[in-house]
Amino acid sequence: LTLPWVLFPKPSSRWLANRVLTLQSWFINRFIYQLFLPINQAGHKWTTILMSLMIFLISLNMLGLLPYTFTPTTQLSLNMAMAVPLWLATVLMGLRNQPTHALSHLLPEGTPAPLIPALIIIETISLFIRPLALGVRLTANLTAGHLLIQLVATAAFLLLPMMPTVAGLTAILLFLLTILEVAVAMIQAYVFVLLLSLYLQENV
Repeated sequence: LTLPWVLFPKPSSRWLANRVLTLQSWFINRFIYQLFLPINQAGHKWTTILMSLMIFLISLNMLGLLPYTFTPTTQLSLNMAMAVPLWLATVLMGLRNQPTHALSHLLPEGTPAPLIPALIIIETISLFIRPLALGVRLTANLTAGHLLIQLVATAAFLLLPMMPTVAGLTAILLFLLTILEVAVAMIQAYVFVLLLSLYLQENV
């Protein structure tokens, strides 16, 4: 419930911003610095879109933890709709700007001649699997966490009239799982954007 307050704090007209704005600015600056440090100047044009994607994913993942809400990022269709265009944009940009360097990823240096056809096929398949891996990873991690919370919560309610002590311990476990799921919601958003930045690094 405090997520909108953290993500969209009230702007201040003072020279020194409030704590929430300061924390938000520090987080965004550190994230951009760590993400784009290994990427050259041409890739810095992606700063806005990747930062916006990060905040968007964190918002969806965290709001999906509220009771009686729906988590859009547990749907593979939505995740693939985000992963495929961004991955394709990095690949097309690499083929346009430096085609020789982009195509060289399909054949590792020093490959024996008899293995060249097989390796090209394998590397091409691995290239096209990347967006699928991006979407499936986000979907699977969030779905697994939500299912685990649902199972533990159901067990706690069923055990309450029969074994209150065990139900209390189960409720503690449920609280710890919820904290873990909050961490997973933020980490998975970071991993999604981090992998996109690595694909971008290969093609700029």
